[in-house]
Amino acid sequence: MYPFIIIVMLLVPASALGSEDQSSPEEVLTLEQAVALALESNRLVKNAGLEVSKQEDSLMVARTRRLPIFDVKVFGSILLQPIDFTFKQGDFGTFPGGGPNPATDVRVTTPRQFNTFAFISVDQPLSQLYRINLGIQSAKVSSQLAGEELRLQRQSIAGQVKAAYFTVLQTQSALEAVEQSIKLYHELDRVTGDYVLQKVALKSQGLEVKERLAKAQYESLKLHNAIRSQKERLNQLLGRPISTDFVVSPMPQMTVFEMDLAAAQARAREQRPELREAQLKRKQAELDRRSKKAEFIPDISLSYRYLSPFSVDVLPKNISAAGLYLSWEPFDWGRKRRELATKRTAEQQASNAAEETESQVLLDVNTRFRKLQETREALHVNQLGQETEREKLLVLSNRYTAKAALLSDVLQSEANLAQANHEYREALASFWTAKAEFEKALGEER
Repeated sequence: MYPFIIIVMLLVPASALGSEDQSSPEEVLTLEQAVALALESNRLVKNAGLEVSKQEDSLMVARTRRLPIFDVKVFGSILLQPIDFTFKQGDFGTFPGGGPNPATDVRVTTPRQFNTFAFISVDQPLSQLYRINLGIQSAKVSSQLAGEELRLQRQSIAGQVKAAYFTVLQTQSALEAVEQSIKLYHELDRVTGDYVLQKVALKSQGLEVKERLAKAQYESLKLHNAIRSQKERLNQLLGRPISTDFVVSPMPQMTVFEMDLAAAQARAREQRPELREAQLKRKQAELDRRSKKAEFIPDISLSYRYLSPFSVDVLPKNISAAGLYLSWEPFDWGRKRRELATKRTAEQQASNAAEETESQVLLDVNTRFRKLQETREALHVNQLGQETEREKLLVLSNRYTAKAALLSDVLQSEANLAQANHEYREALASFWTAKAEFEKALGEER
């Protein structure tokens, strides 16, 4: 009976063994669901989305500068001292009848009372429209940059979620292997206990099995705690309460871009927000240079002015005029020329940065692609090693139950399997990490 029990125990899938010892939460969280939840609820992603809204509002503000500018000013005051006007006799010439105009000296006094003046101006930009349109284009670029920052934040969060998800998978895999070892040690402890009673095994051998069982149980406790902490970290990235319980599902299948470097490079050129950002910054630098150059053009506006001194009796109540208003600074001591040279330098820097960014992106994709290839092969090798050690332990356990093998051989084989399991988990972790980094290099959001 013993061989049958051990064979069944070792052949049962590790996931089934793990599920027997703990009550499974209702929610099974797939990698796709985790990424989707994070992109919807993560607080950093939400802030990046709000920044996009801010830049869209700024674009609408820039467009209003093409419309007429209305300015209304009202000045209410009391004179600090009276204003007196004296018109001498004959200041305005003579009347047609020959008398002086005015006939006598006339004194006009403005009393010290509350006075109100109204100033209204309306200016429609004309020559400035070229520079204003450049500013609108620059605002559009800023809005697009905010959109690329949102994409970059989404991709960053997606990468962090994948890394956290893979960490939970790795620890869960380690826990399943330890739980499998605990079941083996329980059976060995029972069999060895019988042998000790039958005096075909030493008491020290029975204690050695108990010691290994206790160590495995301690390791199981540590892994349980690690999984709890890792799930809390993942919940925090998903923007939900950290106490939310869930189980993770196995890894998704490989995509075609993991097998074709040229396709991966094309995908990265299309999706990496860093490339789009660099191109937009180069365009923005060009618009800044053109806008600075446009400052050499005089500002000409179609203007309307209105003045009304309500409380001054001697002046007209409504004074208005319409015409063209020109503003120009003919001498600036070389300031504009130097500023334009600075803008040209910034444009060249942005162009160099765009080329450098593309090189870095392609280098990143190539490196991650090769690393993923290496880790996939290493995982295959370690998987074969794990299966080999598992078969060896199965044979020795069967022979030990039939009293045809020593306990030390079984324990050594179990130690070899534990080492193989450890190497497999390390290879698996390296593969999952390389996969997440490769997808991030491609600019994947999901």
